[in-house]
Amino acid sequence: MDARLNLFGNPLLGTFLKHINSAGKAVTGSALPAATQELVKLRASQINGCGFCTDMHTKDAAKAGETSTRLNLVAVWRESTVFTDAERAALELAEQGTRIADAAGGVTDEAWANAAKHYDEEQLAALVAIIAIINTYNRLNVIVQQPAGDYQPGQFG
Repeated sequence: MDARLNLFGNPLLGTFLKHINSAGKAVTGSALPAATQELVKLRASQINGCGFCTDMHTKDAAKAGETSTRLNLVAVWRESTVFTDAERAALELAEQGTRIADAAGGVTDEAWANAAKHYDEEQLAALVAIIAIINTYNRLNVIVQQPAGDYQPGQFG
């Protein structure tokens, strides 16, 4: 299976990706827990049907010490007992922020207030940014049909 367009070899997309990666580094270095960041990226990628990102973030999270049980249950987090209240609030925000078109009004005040109970303003900003960034990556990969399965943890630095 080949992608429709080479995201990594196209000069314009290379420049574009460099800027998105720079934005992502600001979130990576934030006070938002790394495990929460990976869970949010994985859940948005599942919702968007992005095989490449689902593969990447599952493997990166596992390499960072995330358990297979938690990774396997991200898609059904509401019925799972393995996530903290803070992680559940982040996953809810990620789902609503990813499914904007599915809900009139976008993210509910209830979901935002729940997240605000668990995260300070910097962490909330990081959550908003990471949800926006992963949705951008998901859309790029889905549009070009980027193949999944060959990602090696850390291959992008």
